[in-house]
Amino acid sequence: MTDPIADYLTRVRNAYAAGKKVVEIPSSKMKMALTEILCEKGYILSYKFVEGTPCSTIKIALKYHPQTKAAAIKKIERVSKPGLRRYTDVENMPRVLNGLGIAILSTSKGVITDKEARELNVGGEVLCIVY
Repeated sequence: MTDPIADYLTRVRNAYAAGKKVVEIPSSKMKMALTEILCEKGYILSYKFVEGTPCSTIKIALKYHPQTKAAAIKKIERVSKPGLRRYTDVENMPRVLNGLGIAILSTSKGVITDKEARELNVGGEVLCIVY
């Protein structure tokens, strides 16, 4: 696997498309940080880190609207790819849906959202956008 973050995003996207309640993903530090941000911002219900013998995994409980059963995530898309990295500074920070969505960045302060990066006045690699 050449791009584990793209694999993570695709597994979440496919689980929402299939109407699954829970998705299981192989774990890494970057994927754990992405999962924590998605839960903190309300895009997923909850998550659990499961330590296993061959490899540890992340179990993610997906979030749907109670009446309409619509997915909480409309779009989750990889921005920076291994073949073409996308970096940004504070002045050119992306605004997803004029602030309604989030962009997740990898910065010197860790993996954070675009709003937190503006507050901390740091730029970095734009990993993905979510809305």
